Amino acid sequence: MVQQSETKSRGRKLPYDDWMEATGLPVYRGHFVEDLRVVELGWWEERGCKAAFLNLKGMEGVSEGRVQEIAPSGELPKLRMAIGELIYVLSGQGLCTVWLDDDRPPRTFEWNARSLFHIPRHSTYQLSNARGDAPARLLHYNYLPIALSAIPDPEFLINNHTYHRGDAQSLDEAFSKAVEVSDATANVRIGVYWLGNFFPDLGAWDKLAPYRGRGAGGSAVYMRFPGGEMGAHMSVFDAGLYKKAHRHGPGRVIVIPKGEGYSLLWRQGPDEEKIVCPWHEASVFVPPEDWYHQHFNVGTTDARYLALGSLTQFAQKGETVYEKSIRQIEYPNEDSWVRERFEEEVAKRGGRSLMPDEAYVDPEFEWNYGDDA
Repeated sequence: MVQQSETKSRGRKLPYDDWMEATGLPVYRGHFVEDLRVVELGWWEERGCKAAFLNLKGMEGVSEGRVQEIAPSGELPKLRMAIGELIYVLSGQGLCTVWLDDDRPPRTFEWNARSLFHIPRHSTYQLSNARGDAPARLLHYNYLPIALSAIPDPEFLINNHTYHRGDAQSLDEAFSKAVEVSDATANVRIGVYWLGNFFPDLGAWDKLAPYRGRGAGGSAVYMRFPGGEMGAHMSVFDAGLYKKAHRHGPGRVIVIPKGEGYSLLWRQGPDEEKIVCPWHEASVFVPPEDWYHQHFNVGTTDARYLALGSLTQFAQKGETVYEKSIRQIEYPNEDSWVRERFEEEVAKRGGRSLMPDEAYVDPEFEWNYGDDA
């Protein structure tokens, strides 16, 4: 399911496609990449590192994903972008230094495997590898394809130092400890989100809230970033369980911080092929716009999937309440093959399904989170 190829002709090419292909770096297409820690990279002279692009089905023209590797004890050139960027650490440990502008001192913080941090727009940042015995790999995520369609000038958006930020927020405030914000409008199932630019280890993050209605007794954390339009969320669910099929808008990239399992992707329709995306830590896949997708934990520990995105204008596409009957498939209404395959996959690993029988009968069945009245 991983392809490394030229962009297929689809009429007029996007400015982002021209820019991406001009780098000469590998471009990974298809639906998923099983392990970003080991994929082949190419040398990117401009950025002083090995790198590759992700242009998986569902990302095209919307979001950018790129993998960059920092050599042992290495340091990358400073980079400044006119748009915000999320960085997820696939492996390694190191430092990030951020400058809001030339008049204010920078802020430096440490990152490790499974850290997630946000670089605010019009900020300069520099990454370095704190280890001398191994490279570090990072996944970068942003909305450069959309920005380049609006302003088809890479030099305006990348390393343009003519614009100066006007906000008074200090970097100490920007990268202070994330705080919980109660907001009933933030998410109909969660009611809270965490606001901050740095999340130290999403493989161990334990500040979770029940994610009712999506099944598997799962919990989640929703993340927002000061001064940024992008969002992210991570869902967590136990071994021997699986989530309900659902669909939403374009551009979201899902990376795995922990667990073993697989996800199904398919177009709406009774005869559409279901694409199986196996995953473990550092796997990545993208549900295309309006495709159903469903997540299964066949391992022995809890599983975690981190969804990067989306922009506000895409967040509710295909997810409004009145569309619930078509945006989410309840367990009693799903194809019997889904349950059968899951039970087979769990059995192969010496386990068994822990899905309650009642969930397949009652479409309103909900897990008990211990806080029911």
